[in-house]
Amino acid sequence: MSSKTDYYELLEVERTADGATIKSAYRKLAMQCHPDRNPGCKDSEAKFKAINEAYDCLKDEQKRAAYDRFGHAAFEQGGMGGGGRGGHAGFSDFSDIFETIFGDGFAGGGGGRQQTRRGADLRYDMEISLEDAFHGRETTIEIEVSTQCEACDGSGAEPGTSAETCPTCAGHGKVRAQQGFFVIERTCPSCHGAGQRIKSPCRACRGEGRVDKRRSLDVNVPAGVDEGTRIRLSGQGEAGPRGAPAGDLYIFLHVKRHRIFEREGTNLFCRVPISFTLAALGGTIEVPGLDGEDHEIRIPAGIQSGKQLRQRGAGMPVLNARGRGDLVIQIEVETPTKLSARQKELLEEFRATETGEECPQSSGFFSKIKNVWSDLTD
Repeated sequence: MSSKTDYYELLEVERTADGATIKSAYRKLAMQCHPDRNPGCKDSEAKFKAINEAYDCLKDEQKRAAYDRFGHAAFEQGGMGGGGRGGHAGFSDFSDIFETIFGDGFAGGGGGRQQTRRGADLRYDMEISLEDAFHGRETTIEIEVSTQCEACDGSGAEPGTSAETCPTCAGHGKVRAQQGFFVIERTCPSCHGAGQRIKSPCRACRGEGRVDKRRSLDVNVPAGVDEGTRIRLSGQGEAGPRGAPAGDLYIFLHVKRHRIFEREGTNLFCRVPISFTLAALGGTIEVPGLDGEDHEIRIPAGIQSGKQLRQRGAGMPVLNARGRGDLVIQIEVETPTKLSARQKELLEEFRATETGEECPQSSGFFSKIKNVWSDLTD
């Protein structure tokens, strides 16, 4: 059977058939024409090979698109298992066809069109204070990183010389070999995928096009950053080999624990101890904020320990936006431990006047305890 027979006719399907229909038709025909079921039948063997060739093309969306547009011309001269006509002489033609449909990035073929290897991204961990996170900070860091070799300008070749196209892969960076219906593609063993070969490597970088060097970089930490915030410095990572683009440097921020304030998102929390007289009578206190201002907090009379008071807009700045979070004050009522004789006298006088209504929670609790005890004794 001629390999020029239309693939759709070979599989007995319409040109609009979906993948499932094509697969089902192939399985049915393959079982009918399999050499094990038709021993010694040359026609069955030829048809079996033909339908395998057709299915190998139509099951792949990209190959099918090329076939629908160019027909068998897309696979002539050994292109990707079409017709089984020998080695890899026609692979560049096949790549050009696919590039016409899907763009230059698909095939990777053609002299000098191999994919350049971008330099690696790097990570740097920086510790800052909560004050730095609040106000922002400009600082300088030093890192040791591979940079472009100045002697050869990143080419990897000794000054005055240049790289030449690799004769093994003709600049593709890959070599292909066909084995039956399969095409094996691997990295070129001569140029290791570069597509070029350097006869006279640069002495400074030994042909790599990059050298390790210590560099100083200015870093701007914006106000409002938090633990784990990542700052990206584009192109400041490791230089790519032989003039390839550099990677990026990522700075990960770690905020040191503060002595007074705790942070949750854009809100700041702190615990403020107050005297029991202030808690009982009420009044005001001043709490210094990270913004350098003293924030006046009104204490309502009769406040209890654990009560939280909120000062709007006195918290952390919102990263890359306007506005600030809140300052949350948690009250801790402190019981005096050192009293003068006069203070003790006054407290004794106060205790003598207590009716139980001054502390409703305490009186309520002991009333419940008394009722529980009565129930147990009855």
